[in-house]
Amino acid sequence: MSQMTRWANGRIATRLTVGLSFAVVFLTGCSHGDRIVVGSKNFTEQVILGELIAQHLETQTGLEVDRKLNLGGTFICHEGLIAGQLDIYVEYTGTAHTAILGRVPSSDSEAVLEGVREAYEEQFAIRWMAPLGFSNTYAVVVRQDDARRYALRTISDLVAYTPGWTIGFVHEFAERADGYRGLVSAYGLEFERTPREMDIGLVYPSLAGGEIDVAAGNSTDGLIDALNLSILQDDLEYFPPYEAVPLVREETLDRHPEVGRALALLDGVISEADMRMLNYRVDGEHEDVNAVVDEFLRSKGLGN
Repeated sequence: MSQMTRWANGRIATRLTVGLSFAVVFLTGCSHGDRIVVGSKNFTEQVILGELIAQHLETQTGLEVDRKLNLGGTFICHEGLIAGQLDIYVEYTGTAHTAILGRVPSSDSEAVLEGVREAYEEQFAIRWMAPLGFSNTYAVVVRQDDARRYALRTISDLVAYTPGWTIGFVHEFAERADGYRGLVSAYGLEFERTPREMDIGLVYPSLAGGEIDVAAGNSTDGLIDALNLSILQDDLEYFPPYEAVPLVREETLDRHPEVGRALALLDGVISEADMRMLNYRVDGEHEDVNAVVDEFLRSKGLGN
């Protein structure tokens, strides 16, 4: 969930072209036989979750697992699953609800999960397993010092300060149906200064450094805690739920019911704080993904 300023637009176009070309090769590749193929999208959290699923299946089932991580965006992974080139990847309920099924954003997490679960089984023969335990939704973030100084606890608390403050976010947030325009309308926020659009890697440092006063980010980003930032409560429940859930082909579950039993053990095992910590260790501390995942699974009693 990240995109860029004008400086990076050329890089995005290049990545998109390369990604689509790769998708054609990937989706028309040969069958993977009886191995379980785990995929992921192309950002840190997804790579961590893909590796976590892969290690967990290796430990719990003894099956051989191939990793196809860092593939690309939502549609590449979705098509890979439908085509049978992937058996499993982790998706977010809000993304499936809006981007894949084209439905109007909703803040009812149970209804969204039930809706995507039913639609995916009927349309794609894909099963939504139990949620992993966290939702990576959008979040409005401020400096901890400002949260204390101005008694900011909810997004509604910002109303009095927005005329003199600057908000920053990634380009995608300006364009999404659940993004900036809807946010300011729902909460009555009146930012008089032009919002600053930037790369996701610059959003939190810019907030911590005082270049912007408010940021729209993602609730599981590791730098939020590391840079002493605070997430404001979405008291009007504007942002839709983005629960992380493993998706599995029904054919795979029929062939290997042990996969379903193993994934059931991951029900609720990752909290939002856990995911922020994992993301920070990889992004902020540059630790090895495999080692970070192995340690986490062991801490939950799921390791070797």
